[in-house]
Amino acid sequence: MTRRRSHSCAKTELSKLRRPPRRCPSRGGWLLCMLAILLLFLEPIPSALAQPQENLIWLKRDLPPLTIFDGPKKGQGVIDQLLPLLIAGMPQYQHSVMRVNRARGLQMLHEPSLVCDAALNWSKEREEWIAFSIPVFRAMSNGLAVRRVDQKVLAPFIKDGEVDLAALLASGRERLGVIAERNYGEYLDGLLKQAPVDALTPHYGNDALGSLLQMQRLGRLRLLLGYRPEIRYQASLQGIAEDELQFYPIHGTGKYLSGYIGCTDTPKGRQAIVEINQVLRTLPRERLDEAYAAWLDPESRSDYLKDTKAFFDNLAQP
Repeated sequence: MTRRRSHSCAKTELSKLRRPPRRCPSRGGWLLCMLAILLLFLEPIPSALAQPQENLIWLKRDLPPLTIFDGPKKGQGVIDQLLPLLIAGMPQYQHSVMRVNRARGLQMLHEPSLVCDAALNWSKEREEWIAFSIPVFRAMSNGLAVRRVDQKVLAPFIKDGEVDLAALLASGRERLGVIAERNYGEYLDGLLKQAPVDALTPHYGNDALGSLLQMQRLGRLRLLLGYRPEIRYQASLQGIAEDELQFYPIHGTGKYLSGYIGCTDTPKGRQAIVEINQVLRTLPRERLDEAYAAWLDPESRSDYLKDTKAFFDNLAQP
């Protein structure tokens, strides 16, 4: 009896472990399986995975009224307002913004990474190693700022309301405060390169213009080269009243300079410039013009708006 029960139990356990016989799928089943596998492989790969976004680094320097890092008008500069529009118009890139000083920004434009600066002057020398966009905005040309109490030092060099800077530098009478390594436009850069070494007082600091204004205020420097809106803004931060300074245009410079976007001169940088130009042509021109005009004195504002509109209208002609 025991043996039968044991045998019976063993038989029962084996029957529970026995797997059901496999059924071969029908021919139609095999076709369906193969079709499902093919569809899986043929499913389109998301574009973000197929082609990773290129990282584009935008350089920002503290350069009122174009970019403003601190103070009551922080983030309200012309380029501060332009950059979000450019970024929104170029979703094919992964954008990042980096704050740099002047020297570091120029260094990065020499490097192979995809880097762009939205506030550059064009020059033949720079075009050898920077890819430039079409003109982005117009700026009032650089001029000389002098304290009203020192205006007499410029009298021998003023003709028709403009300063003959070449003659002034050659005279050796006064030292001219400049921001080291800044591009002032081709004409002025040429004059500065030819100037006697002791005719210039270059400043290399991050707050170079503010420091030069303080030197001027203390009588250690009487003449300062720069953009009028930038000087007016920096003077206000230094507690210098606007009517303390007199501003003179420089003979031979022209009334305005064009501002450009510049990227690293590599295949990727040149391609970025092509795409940047496409976005620039679609942006509302009046918005950028008004943004810059807001920084000008009332006397210059209306002329600027009229002149810059004519410039870009002419540029748009085929």
